[in-house]
Amino acid sequence: MRTKVKVTRIGLDGHKTFGSATGRGADGGIVWRERLDYRDRGKLREQLARWPKGTPVVLEATFGYGWQCDELAGAGLEPHLANCRKVAGWRKARGLPKSNRIDADLLSELLGEKSRWWEVWLAPPEVRDQREWLRYRMALVMIQTGLKNRIHAVLHRHGIVWEGSDLFGVKGRRFLSLLVVPNDATLSESAQATLKGYLQLLDHVRRQVAKVTWQFRKQLRKLSTGDRLRTLPGISWILAYTIVAEVGRIDRFKSARHLASYSLLAPRADDSGEPDEGDPKGRHLGRAGRRTLKWAWIEAAHGAARRGRFREIYDRVTDGNKRNRNRGYIVVAHELCRIAYVLWKKDVDYREDRPVRPGRRSEVQDSRPGTGQPDPAMVAAVHGRLQAS
Repeated sequence: MRTKVKVTRIGLDGHKTFGSATGRGADGGIVWRERLDYRDRGKLREQLARWPKGTPVVLEATFGYGWQCDELAGAGLEPHLANCRKVAGWRKARGLPKSNRIDADLLSELLGEKSRWWEVWLAPPEVRDQREWLRYRMALVMIQTGLKNRIHAVLHRHGIVWEGSDLFGVKGRRFLSLLVVPNDATLSESAQATLKGYLQLLDHVRRQVAKVTWQFRKQLRKLSTGDRLRTLPGISWILAYTIVAEVGRIDRFKSARHLASYSLLAPRADDSGEPDEGDPKGRHLGRAGRRTLKWAWIEAAHGAARRGRFREIYDRVTDGNKRNRNRGYIVVAHELCRIAYVLWKKDVDYREDRPVRPGRRSEVQDSRPGTGQPDPAMVAAVHGRLQAS
C-alpha cells in the first residue's frame, strides 16, 4: 500500500518483458516499489499515468531504451539516461550484489548526486530514426558481403577462375549468368541451383541498399550540415549521413577534442610507472565511444589523404608513405573530425586556403596550404612592390 509521501525521483531497471521501478521521496527514502509489465502496452500506460507528472525517471542506456523513454515522456514524466558501465562500477564499489530491486534502487539514487557524472545524452526520436536507417543499411551491406563471399566459395569449390577485376561488375555478372544456364555442364545441378539462389538474393539485397541510399540523400538534402560535411575531401553522401546520425547534436560537445574522443580518435596513454619525459608509452585509441563514427572518419581519411593539406599531413606522419600508414590515416581522420566540428558549429563550407584575418593585408596573409604560415616568396614580392612605390 502506497503512502502519501510525495515521490520526487524514480529509478527504472528495464528488461525485455518487464521493468522494476523504485520511487524515492525528497528525504531520499524509498516510498514504493513497482513492477511494470511491458507485454501489455495499455496496462503499462495505465501504470505510468499513476506516477506524479514531471517526475524525473532514471533508466540505463541499454537496448530498448528508446521506446521506454517515449512512453515515459508521453505520460508526462522526465526520462534521463545513465551510463551502464559507470552505474555497474558504482554498484561494485559499494559492494552490492546485482539484482533487479537493487539496480532500481541505485538508479533512483543517482539524481541525489552532486554532479551528473552518470548521465549520458538522450537522443531525440528524429536522431534515433536516422540511426535506425543507418543500422539497416549496415546490416544489408553485411548480408551483401556475405552473399558475395559465398558465390566466390561456389566457384572456388568447382575450380572456376574469373580473370577479371570485379566478379560482380557488368562483365562478371554476365559470366555468372552463363554458369546458371540450364543444361550447362560447367557446374553440377546442385551447384547451379545454389549459385542461382545466391544471385537472386544478391540482386534483392542490392535493390534494398539502393533504396536506403536514396533515403539517405533525401534526408541529407533537408539539412545544411550534410552539404557542409561533403565539402570536406573524402566525405561522400554515405559518410556524411553516418556522421550526422552518429553525432546527433553538435551542441552537446564542448570542443573538437570532445568530438574526437567520442569518435575514438583521441590517443590515450597507458604509461603507469613510466617517467614523464618523452612521448607517452602504450598509446592507443579509446574504446568507449561510437565505433561506427570512427570507421566513417577513417574511411574519409583514405580519400582525403590523396591530395592537398591532408596529403601533407599523411606524408609527414608516414615519412612519405613508407611507415606507420595506419597511424597516418588516424591522424588525418582526427584532423577531418576537428575541421568538421568547426564547419558544423559555424555553418560554413570547407576551403583549402585559410581565410584572411580581419585587419590584415590579404597579399601578405596568403599562406602555404595546410600550414597557416606566410609564404616567404609572397611576402618578399609584396615588400618589393611596397619599396618600389
